[in-house]
Amino acid sequence: MTKVIGWLYEQECFIFRLVNKRFQHSFLTFLLSKLTHLGGSRFMVAATLSVCFLAPSFGKAIGYQSAAALAASHIPVQLLKRKYPRNRPYTVLPDTKIEVAPLKDYSFPSGHTTAVFSVVTPFIISIPSLSTPFLILAFAVAFSRIYLGHHYPSDVVAGMILGTAFGILASSF
Repeated sequence: MTKVIGWLYEQECFIFRLVNKRFQHSFLTFLLSKLTHLGGSRFMVAATLSVCFLAPSFGKAIGYQSAAALAASHIPVQLLKRKYPRNRPYTVLPDTKIEVAPLKDYSFPSGHTTAVFSVVTPFIISIPSLSTPFLILAFAVAFSRIYLGHHYPSDVVAGMILGTAFGILASSF
């Protein structure tokens, strides 16, 4: 079992380095260093509260679902970060390119990815025509977390799963 885990980690590091080092381009770095903040707590809370208070009644309901999904998904993210204290790639892999100031918490799972997927999922369920732009946005935030050196691919995948699950759960009410 240890060999399998070691092999999986090697594959993950390969994918991480591919995204973090080989895809580097000044415009992409500029764009992703801005887009990554769309998954941050300040933006996500402000966006969901804006929809809750400013949208027409149909939009408010989706805003409340997104706000509930965002709040509820934050709890397992924090619990998992404490239960599985995985160091961020830039602290473990010496050749990691990092453009944004280092973070102090642990890597698993990606909170930015969880947040953006938890917020967009109720919108995608309620208004399918928003699927393409919202999924592009959510995947861009997820990709940015690897590209900028803050997360391994599995951190991001776990965030996608958590955020989507909480978004679906919140949409069912």
